[in-house]
Amino acid sequence: MAKKKLLVCGVTGFIGRNAAEYFAQSDEYTVVGTYYRSQPDQVLINNPNIELVQADLTNRDDVTRVVKGADVIVQAAATTSGAKEILGKPYYHVTDNALMNSLLFRACFEHQVKNVIFFSCTVMYQGKEAPVVEEDFNHQISDKYFGVGWTKVYLEKMCDFYSRISKTKYTVIRHSNIYGPHDKYDLERSHVFGATVTKVMTAKNGKIVVWGEGTEERDLLHVDDLVRFVDLAIQKQTTSYELLNVGLGESVSVRALVEKIIAASGRELKIEFDTSKPTIQYKLAVSYKKAFEKFGWEPQVSLEEGIQKTLDWYRENVLPDLETASVSS
Repeated sequence: MAKKKLLVCGVTGFIGRNAAEYFAQSDEYTVVGTYYRSQPDQVLINNPNIELVQADLTNRDDVTRVVKGADVIVQAAATTSGAKEILGKPYYHVTDNALMNSLLFRACFEHQVKNVIFFSCTVMYQGKEAPVVEEDFNHQISDKYFGVGWTKVYLEKMCDFYSRISKTKYTVIRHSNIYGPHDKYDLERSHVFGATVTKVMTAKNGKIVVWGEGTEERDLLHVDDLVRFVDLAIQKQTTSYELLNVGLGESVSVRALVEKIIAASGRELKIEFDTSKPTIQYKLAVSYKKAFEKFGWEPQVSLEEGIQKTLDWYRENVLPDLETASVSS
């Protein structure tokens, strides 16, 4: 039986890299990954089961070139950043993301792609004590997330639209904060998990500084669980359109998260909180009830296990480069 062509958009990004490496282990797929400005590292280049293609996904000709012939598209390409740019440069998340996805979804329609996986997020939800369900979106989005939130909702509706006029199945994933291997670990662009890992593992003076008061709470899901959900959705979805939450189902405060990472690292570090720095204050956990009912998915990696797995990967893959750079400088 001929293999299906699975296209991963954004193969040099965090989620895209993990998805590509996961599906490259399957005999069912030929995996092709797109990249643009971020060049693939040598490990990715040397993977014989992933074909790499450079493409500007805001260019219609490039989009047509990579989409043609694909059976499944995992759309993980996006302009992303941390709290600093979400607050200071919110337009980063609007223009390019709206353009590239509009072109991709139209090309999927024109070339009759069978499955599209689209990673949305949970920024359209209001903070809540209980885990949010999909129906909790009330069309009220925080001012801090106004641009990125409404852009995501627009793209979710575009997926719904194309699912109604074609035979392409769309899976929209409102995932919580994802962490794990190949995440951003530079302090300018990383989210809270990646930034904390870097601060903990590189601290020189016995302390780390955390932005905000540490009381805000987030739902954190290991990337392995997210990619496993994608696999199940491709296999099991029978409807033309599904929108589902994917998360751990519980939240942890930033303070508690930092303490857990420090404990797992084995280092003795003091925590200082800088309340002058940007922070987005609210509590959010994500219910995965619908994902379990539809596809039998539930998270398998606990936060404690995920932290340890991530630190082990960081020690092996990131620290050596930092140490080499420090010596050479």
